[in-house]
Amino acid sequence: MQIGFYFDQTRCTGCSACRVACKDWHDIPAGPENWMRLIYTEQGRIPEVFVAYTIAPCWHCLDPVCVLACPAGAISKREGDGIVVVDTQACLGNEACDEKCRKACPYDAPQFGPEPGARMRKCNYCLDRFEAGRLPNCVEACPVRALDAGPIEELERKYGNDLQAEGFKYFERTRPAVVIRAKRP
Repeated sequence: MQIGFYFDQTRCTGCSACRVACKDWHDIPAGPENWMRLIYTEQGRIPEVFVAYTIAPCWHCLDPVCVLACPAGAISKREGDGIVVVDTQACLGNEACDEKCRKACPYDAPQFGPEPGARMRKCNYCLDRFEAGRLPNCVEACPVRALDAGPIEELERKYGNDLQAEGFKYFERTRPAVVIRAKRP
């Protein structure tokens, strides 16, 4: 089984409730470290303007390149559910490894705090909630129900298998565990 996300770009209003819920649940201090990011895309000119938002968590890729990039072996992919996790104690820190995992990830999911020696952290699919049978906090916080999560096969059956959207590029090399309903210009 591979766990993944569904994102409905046609519903997302860019309110950042998912970002705030993530930071709150994981006690991430205010600042540049964001396990859930929001990408804003704007195209066109008045009167024909297109605006879209795209979320950017860790997509828990089927073939995560961050695992291979980590010189300390601090990143791994769980066997039973495919969630990509980090052993922060094993991480060498942002100065010792030059943030190799962050640079390898095409989605910028690995995050480091701003302080020297900060260890990598990232979206862990709210592992504590998942193991208790609950959805990730970002999914429950979304007021417009633009997010869902679960086994990728179930998400594909429920929502289709669209993998492209404004502000998101599907990389065949990593195969992110996501299904997207794209907003079209």
